[in-house]
Amino acid sequence: MLYSSLVALAIISRLGGDSERRVSAASVIGMHVVVRLFAGMRERVGKPSINLDLPAGASVADAVTAVAREAKAREANANWCEYAHLMTAINDEYVSMDKKLCDGDELALIPPVSGGQCEVPGGVAFSESVEITSKRLDPSQVTARVHNDGNGAVVTFLGVTRDHNLDRRVKYLEYEAYQPMADNMIACLIVEMKQRWDIGLVAVAHRIGRVDVGEPSMVVAVSAEHRRPAFEAITHFVDRLKQVVPIWKKEYFDGGNVWIGRQPDR
Repeated sequence: MLYSSLVALAIISRLGGDSERRVSAASVIGMHVVVRLFAGMRERVGKPSINLDLPAGASVADAVTAVAREAKAREANANWCEYAHLMTAINDEYVSMDKKLCDGDELALIPPVSGGQCEVPGGVAFSESVEITSKRLDPSQVTARVHNDGNGAVVTFLGVTRDHNLDRRVKYLEYEAYQPMADNMIACLIVEMKQRWDIGLVAVAHRIGRVDVGEPSMVVAVSAEHRRPAFEAITHFVDRLKQVVPIWKKEYFDGGNVWIGRQPDR
């Protein structure tokens, strides 16, 4: 990279005062960006990340176009980069397609999860309440984290792998997450819950990797003085998680497998 920079500066110096031929150092030197890929997009491109060298001033859309070229070189019919439903994040924060990139950025191209914005107030941390793990979940342990003598209600939700979907016999599910962004977005949703409802403690555990039929993939526990806000808050959380948290689910069934939700077309 240093050698390339010196060559670029040498070229610029040779152009001298000719304003029509002068090239800015920034546009020649450019920047390096790492693009992270997930779920069906990762499978389509064939690797989890791509290193890009882009001109200074390049936007997220420019990076997506560059990745599209690589995808089409691998698979002629790949058209997911007609990206009406693609979400993007720079350094773990959702951004728009016209956002300018900086040297050293990590850009994540995120298949839906539907999309949306969520901000965690400064200083808020839920490291003891949020867990994303490849280990089996124990609902009793998650529920125990929210017990408090001052609360008269504890509501626990379990998301469990069922044995069928759309007339298919499901064998198992496989989950993938973009961390630490997924942890941060879950913490954000906990803030939303506490702002809207009078609730106490919240604990969330989500599984990644293979989850067999009958096993829980997610456990959410909420405590409150009274039952209604706990029920309402936990329903809101599960709905919002499906919208904004970068966790994807792949279903394995007799005869094949498919990513659940809108994914890149072949």
